[in-house]
Amino acid sequence: MNKFIFPLLAVVLGFILATITKKQKSWNTKLLLSFSGSFLLALTLFELLPEVYEQLNAKRSGLFIMCGILLQIILELFSKGAEHGHVHIHKNETIFPWVLFISLCIHSFLEGFSIHDHNDMVYGVLVHKVPIATLITMFLLQSNYSKLQIASFLIVFATMTPLGTFISHTVEVVADYTHIINAIVIGIFFHISTTILFESGDGHKFNLSKFISIILGVAIAYTI
Repeated sequence: MNKFIFPLLAVVLGFILATITKKQKSWNTKLLLSFSGSFLLALTLFELLPEVYEQLNAKRSGLFIMCGILLQIILELFSKGAEHGHVHIHKNETIFPWVLFISLCIHSFLEGFSIHDHNDMVYGVLVHKVPIATLITMFLLQSNYSKLQIASFLIVFATMTPLGTFISHTVEVVADYTHIINAIVIGIFFHISTTILFESGDGHKFNLSKFISIILGVAIAYTI
C-alpha cells in the first residue's frame, strides 16, 4: 500500500510545509531541493535503470530515455519548470492555470509507472514531490484563486501518481509496455534531477551545505 499512500503523503507534507514556511524558496527549501534531486537521480541509477536495461536492449533503452528527456523539455514549455521548483503564478492572477495543471498531471501520472512492489522508487517519488508540492502550494496560496480551485488542484495533482501506478499494475495492455514507459520516465527523472542540482546552486561557487545534502541523498539512496 505504500506505493499508493506515499505519493499522496508527499503532497500533504508539502502543503503543511508551505503553510509553515511563508517565505518563498527559503534556504531550507533550496537544500531540500538539492537533496531530492540527488536522491531521485541516485535511485533512478541504482534501481530503475538496471531494471530497464535487463528488459530492453541497450540501444532501445537509450532511445526511449532520450524520448523521456525530450518529453520533459516539451512539458516544461507549458509548466515553466514547476517540476523542479520553478513556479510562476502571479499574485493577481485569477484565471485558473490549466496549462500548468495539465502539464504537472501528465508528469505525475507517468512517474507513477516507475513504482513497483519490488523497488524503492516510491521513496524517490516521495522525496521529489515534497519540495515541489511545497513550492506549488506557496504560490497557489499567494494567488487570487479560490480555496476550492486550490484544493482541487492539489487533490488531483496528488492522485495522479497513484493512478499511474494503479494503471501500470492492472491494465494488461499498458503492462505490456511498462518497461518502455519506465525508460521514458528515466529520461524525465534524469532531466529533472540534474536541472535541480544545477539550478539550486549560487553560480559556480562551492556550497558546503548543498554538497553535504547531495552526498546524503546519494548515500541514503544507495543503502535502502
